[in-house]
Amino acid sequence: MTTTVRQLAEHVRGELLGDGDLSIASARTLSEAGPHDITFVEGDKHLHAWHESKAGAAIVPLNVPVNGRPIIRVADPLAAFAAVVVAFRGSRAPAATGRIDPKSSVHPTAKIGPGTTVGPFAVIGEGAVVGANCVLHAGVSVGRYCTLGDGVLLHPHVAIYDDCTLGNRVTVHANAVIGADGFGYRTSRGQHTKVPQLGTVEIGDDVEIGACTTIDRGTFGPTRIGAGTKIDNLVMIAHNCQIGRGNLLVSQVGIAGSSTTGDFVVMAGQVGVGDHVDIGSGSVIGAKSGVPKDLPAGSKVLGAPARPDRDEIRILMSLEKLPQLRKDVQQIKKKLGLEDAA
Repeated sequence: MTTTVRQLAEHVRGELLGDGDLSIASARTLSEAGPHDITFVEGDKHLHAWHESKAGAAIVPLNVPVNGRPIIRVADPLAAFAAVVVAFRGSRAPAATGRIDPKSSVHPTAKIGPGTTVGPFAVIGEGAVVGANCVLHAGVSVGRYCTLGDGVLLHPHVAIYDDCTLGNRVTVHANAVIGADGFGYRTSRGQHTKVPQLGTVEIGDDVEIGACTTIDRGTFGPTRIGAGTKIDNLVMIAHNCQIGRGNLLVSQVGIAGSSTTGDFVVMAGQVGVGDHVDIGSGSVIGAKSGVPKDLPAGSKVLGAPARPDRDEIRILMSLEKLPQLRKDVQQIKKKLGLEDAA
């Protein structure tokens, strides 16, 4: 595919400045783009790279000046560039073909919606209901009495345990496990006795779940994931958790049992949340933070234990000064004759 900068500007509804007739053959990142490629600039931090780049044109924020090459100004350069990449390369999402592979196993009582694709060695259990235009890749396991909405995409070897519910347009990446038993035991007379995990998992519309992520079923009621929440790879959500709408949970987050989050909460990588903790809507939790107690809505915290981010940053800056502070104290003690300097 070859096009022009003008045609791409029309495609993303951006403001064209410069030579709109320049021929564009591909869309590439700043470091890889050549004279007939278009790239993108997200902000001021990329301006130097843009000036040094060999790219023929760029999609840029609204305030970026012209530097002799054509630019397309848009409010969201990343989203616009993604649309251009799709135009050049097509979407990676597999299209539903409606084919059920003969090597799959679909229980006679299961109901499969129109247009749904089932790959080889996938298993769909008794009484399961799968909506229209879904794609279930090779080795997927959908347990008994599960319900999947329309447009669900399950990548290879996803395991959905019995009785779980997925909404419309849910994507689950390879080797994720939905509905495994929660880690519930009672210790008596030196033995750990398992508490039966009799609940379910309910996942709302437009949720994306990363590879190797696990979401445990509730003990008696459901573990819930709110609509529009995006969960990265290697995240663990324990039994009875109630995750709100539009959360962003980054890789290696671990949320212990019966914790809740409001809407649009962000947890950066390796955040750990204790059990029975309530996190208010709009909270942002920095990487590697440990959250042992409730956070009100709009909190911005960092550290272990988590503190307001400004306080934690001050503490970290002070820690950097400790070696010099120790030397200063030793010198003062020596001058005062309190002790020999170490």
